[in-house]
Amino acid sequence: MTDILDASSRELTAILETAPDLREGPALEEVLRILAERRTMDLSALGPARQAALIQDRAARLLPGADRLTELLESARADGRRLIVKFGIDPTAADVHLGHAVPMILAGRFQRMGHRVVFIVGDITARIGDPSGRSADRPPLTDEDVRRNLAAYREQVTPFFDFDRADFRFNSEWLARVGLPEFIGVLARLPLAASLQREDFRTRLAAGSGLTMAELVYSVVMALDSVEIDADVELGGLDQLLNLQMCRRVMENAGREPEVVIATGLIEGTDGTGAKMSKSKGNYVGLSSGPQDVFGRLMSAADRLLPDYLRALTELLDPEVELLLELAERRRIHPMGVKTLLASDVTGTVHGRQAAAGARAAFRARFSTRRFSDLAGLPAAAVSEQAATGPAELLAGVTGAAGSRNQVRRVAAGGGLRLVAESAGGGQRTAVLAEADADLPLAELLGARPGFAPTEGLRVFLKCGRRLVELVG
Repeated sequence: MTDILDASSRELTAILETAPDLREGPALEEVLRILAERRTMDLSALGPARQAALIQDRAARLLPGADRLTELLESARADGRRLIVKFGIDPTAADVHLGHAVPMILAGRFQRMGHRVVFIVGDITARIGDPSGRSADRPPLTDEDVRRNLAAYREQVTPFFDFDRADFRFNSEWLARVGLPEFIGVLARLPLAASLQREDFRTRLAAGSGLTMAELVYSVVMALDSVEIDADVELGGLDQLLNLQMCRRVMENAGREPEVVIATGLIEGTDGTGAKMSKSKGNYVGLSSGPQDVFGRLMSAADRLLPDYLRALTELLDPEVELLLELAERRRIHPMGVKTLLASDVTGTVHGRQAAAGARAAFRARFSTRRFSDLAGLPAAAVSEQAATGPAELLAGVTGAAGSRNQVRRVAAGGGLRLVAESAGGGQRTAVLAEADADLPLAELLGARPGFAPTEGLRVFLKCGRRLVELVG
């Protein structure tokens, strides 16, 4: 029997196999339409095995196994009940980025299968700070820190959830009421070895960097959330796996059926260095960023990230991703069309298809032209005011055109940091800057390159990958 997803896949595959191009035009618009429809597609009529496969295909680890997830979906259907699907996030920063969205996309699939998603904001656990993978203890957050970070959370994650059919909860609702005798009772049934076997904890203790008792019991406190809502399923990143395993143990000790754990892979940052997406590294795509920034950052991402990004951040099925990549490799579809599809779809998810189309048009206008002088709205910096500032600080700190100074240095190491001078008569000259030039004061940098100082009739641009800043006198 053909289901709604099969029909959608046949339509999309037919478009891809006959598409002349995906950089723009009707074929791109049709694929984007289909993917937008999938983000709201009712998946409740699919069989439990098919539903489980849609989740398993995007999971890096599934505990205790895929068979148990299928059994859970089957029993829920037979009993006419909705599974309780938990996803939690601690408000330790003000912004959510696409790395956080990966498990949220799976939570959205569960919701469209008819199950109840409980989105838990850890306003209590944030005060401890998740110790997973950290090399030192985190300074504790104040109540004001938590309130400030919480302010925009719901708005940022709304593109991935229908909150009319999901719960948005704060774990202070129940954790603030947990008494000391009750908590000691929970701890008394857990062996200390369960925490001390963690490699990140052992590494910190061996290095003498410290480990607080609060961090030691973080996963136990987090597990109380699962007990409180009686979670059937919990979603999280692969870096949370040890915490999620503790949730299963605490639930079992409390006489509950342990939740099924679904851990998603950690996506790399846009710079392609191998580091995970992180605001501190400047290699992230923020959900609070404007449509042009979301689109531009994805278009600037390293090409080798395309397969993982397509699987993790879109509603494309695995055979469709494989077909796209095969067509691009055979040059049946321009490789830049695949990246345009990714950037358009993700921007459309966050900001809507109309905003994504506008971002795509603005990007095309900016980077298809041969002369930067024809572009409007570029950020500008006055050389007279920034004479002592280096390109890295100018791009990352002064104008915000780049995510971080280290990102600028990495681009420079790859030959992507340049000065471009354009004369009124139409001439254009380029000077490639070395990695060491990224921190050289502008006055010294321009002084060593005659003909690259902005004057009347000569416009000068600092280009970092696809990012531009005009240097003015």
